[in-house]
Amino acid sequence: MSAKIVIVEDEEDILELIEYNLQKEGYEVIGFLNTKSVEQMLVEEDVDLLIMDRNLPGVEGSEFVQTLRKEGFATPVVYLSAKNLDSEIEEGFLRGADDYITKPFNMKELMLRVKAVLRRTSKKIEDGILSYRDLVLDKSSRTLKVDGKNVDVTKLEFNLLSEFILNKNSVLDRDYLLQNVWGEGEEYQYRTVNVAINRLKEKIDPDKTKEYIYTVRGVGYKLC
Repeated sequence: MSAKIVIVEDEEDILELIEYNLQKEGYEVIGFLNTKSVEQMLVEEDVDLLIMDRNLPGVEGSEFVQTLRKEGFATPVVYLSAKNLDSEIEEGFLRGADDYITKPFNMKELMLRVKAVLRRTSKKIEDGILSYRDLVLDKSSRTLKVDGKNVDVTKLEFNLLSEFILNKNSVLDRDYLLQNVWGEGEEYQYRTVNVAINRLKEKIDPDKTKEYIYTVRGVGYKLC
């Protein structure tokens, strides 16, 4: 499956040129002229890389990315910006950059840097970081943070939440969860799944204001 790349660039001719070259390299590309719909896209889609201009209408690009990072989004980011002072580049890295390219830029160099960032970050899930909204799971240390704060969960709850995030665009039925989280070899009832999910929801959303997981009646559960 090809990597999915989102570009945010307010100059339409530059946006179209980058889109064309990335598509020629075999990537799935989605372009935006501003940040208005980008966060929703990151929630709904599995995005592998974000190419972000900084001089954007409404919000400065690195400030937008900094906000995403605080909300738990770990999507790799390459800034493509006319802000080329050393202090501005340093600021970009402090605000979540995985790489930084200054304008005017060489298209071949951009393509090579995109490949390099994707190569470095494609192991992110195996190495341990899963994120969704303000949930961040570190699989290497088996820890969960919600809105930047540590939340204690059991091994089962950690694995259950991991499975939801890995399949964040899908409805997971109870049979699937029993097989992939509880595993084969023992007989479990559907009620086991219901109880575990309710306990997990109480831990990650004690105030019941965020609704991370909702029930699809008669089918299963889905992240929202």
